[in-house]
Amino acid sequence: MLLTIDKTSHEPLYQQIYRQIVAGIATRALHPADPLPTVRALAGDLGINMHTVHKAYTLLKDDGYITMRGRAGAAVAEPDPGNDAEQDAPARRMLEELHALALAYRARGRSMSEFLDDAASQAAQAYASTTGPTTRLAKAQ
Repeated sequence: MLLTIDKTSHEPLYQQIYRQIVAGIATRALHPADPLPTVRALAGDLGINMHTVHKAYTLLKDDGYITMRGRAGAAVAEPDPGNDAEQDAPARRMLEELHALALAYRARGRSMSEFLDDAASQAAQAYASTTGPTTRLAKAQ
């Protein structure tokens, strides 16, 4: 999977990286133990600052999606279905984001039914997708 970023997007670059790697994991374009490029290599490939990539990798690590191996780079983490307080933090953030989306729908005058229909449609697409994002991530060397 090749990671692409849109420097003209309002979405911060680190969030674009985060989102695309999570999508790659969710759709099985990336598998547990798959190596990811080093921070330096990915930053160079994308033409962005290393700190931006490091921020994305740190968030991915904190949320349990990847493991960091120092200079050896990062790798996709094994899924951990644990439910201790630390592991629930990413799930809580996702629920908070979902709540914010529901409020945004409501603020725009959309009904709860419309929100639920749209959310169900998007979830169905996400769970049906097996190809991953339409981008490629350079393999670690």
